[in-house]
Amino acid sequence: MVDVFEQVEEELRSDRYKRMARTWLPIVAGLLVVALVAALAWWGWQSYQTNQADKASAAYDRGMTALQANNPSGADAAFAEAAKSGNGAYKALALMQQAGIAVSANKTEDAVKLFDDAAKAAGDPIIADAAALKAVFLIMDTAPLADIQKRLEPLADDKRPLHAFAQEAQAMALLQHGKAADARQIFVQLQLGQDVPDSIRQRAQIGVESVDSGSAAGLAAIVRAAAAAPAPTAAPAQTQAPAPAAARQ
Repeated sequence: MVDVFEQVEEELRSDRYKRMARTWLPIVAGLLVVALVAALAWWGWQSYQTNQADKASAAYDRGMTALQANNPSGADAAFAEAAKSGNGAYKALALMQQAGIAVSANKTEDAVKLFDDAAKAAGDPIIADAAALKAVFLIMDTAPLADIQKRLEPLADDKRPLHAFAQEAQAMALLQHGKAADARQIFVQLQLGQDVPDSIRQRAQIGVESVDSGSAAGLAAIVRAAAAAPAPTAAPAQTQAPAPAAARQ
C-alpha cells in the first residue's frame, strides 16, 4: 500500500510540474526574447551614436582646416555637416563656429540665432552658457534692456558656471542704459565675490571707480572690448570619438 500511495503522489507531483511548465515557460521565453531584443537595440543605438560622433568629428576637423586656410564658405559647410550629424558638444561647437563665420560676414541676426541654437543643443552647461553669452554680447548695443536682462538673468545665477561673466554683462548693460547706480551694485558684488576671475574683479573695480567719479559714460570702450572678447568654451567630451581642435569662436 505504501508503494501505491507513493506512486500516486509522484504522479500528482508530475502533473503539477507539467501545469506549472505550461503556465510559466511561455512567460519566461517571452521575457528572454524581450531582453534579447532590448540588448540588440541598445547595441545598435550605441553603434549608431559612435558612427555619428565619428562623422561629426571628421566634419569638424575639416571645418577647422578650412578656417585656417581662410576658406569660410568651405568651413561653414563642414561645420553645418558636423552640426547635423553630431550631438551634444560637437553640435553646439559646430553651431558656434558657424556663428563666428556669420559675425565675420556682418550677419548678426544669423549669428545670434546660431548661438541660441548652440546653447540649446549643448549638454555641457559651460558650452551652453558660453554660447548664450556670446548671443547677448552681439545684441548688447541694439536690444532693449528688458530683452538683455531676460537673457542674462538665468545665466547670472550663482550656480551657473559662467555666472560672473553674466553678472558683468548685466552691469555693462545697465551702464549703457544710464543705470549707473544699479550697475555699481553689481560691480561691488563682483569685487567681493569668492569665485570671480581676477580679470573681472579688476574691471569691476574700474567700474566702481568710474561710477563714483562720475565718468561712467567713459566705460563704453570697456563695454565694447569685453563684448568682443571670446567667452570661455570647453572642448567636446571624448566619450565616443576623439575631440577636434579647440573652437575658435
